[in-house]
Amino acid sequence: MSVTVRIPTILRTYTGGQAEVAAEGTNLGEVIADLEAKHTGIAARVLDDQGKLRRFVNVYVNDDDVRFEQGLETATPDGAGVSIIPAVAGGC
Repeated sequence: MSVTVRIPTILRTYTGGQAEVAAEGTNLGEVIADLEAKHTGIAARVLDDQGKLRRFVNVYVNDDDVRFEQGLETATPDGAGVSIIPAVAGGC
């Protein structure tokens, strides 16, 4: 399944500055593996040492937060949009 992955500014050094890239996979884990194959280094910014999504990285498939779906097993149907969004923390 081909999906479009929206890349946040901070990770665009891995995609040659591209804001959106195509990736293949039937679930999010496969999509991230394909991203890593095409854009080496990006998976380490999205996944922790145990291969799970990093705590401060939010990932959406279409409009669904994968933390409330099946995580890396979340289905990525053909034509889906995947968004990687680094969490923002702070305040006064």
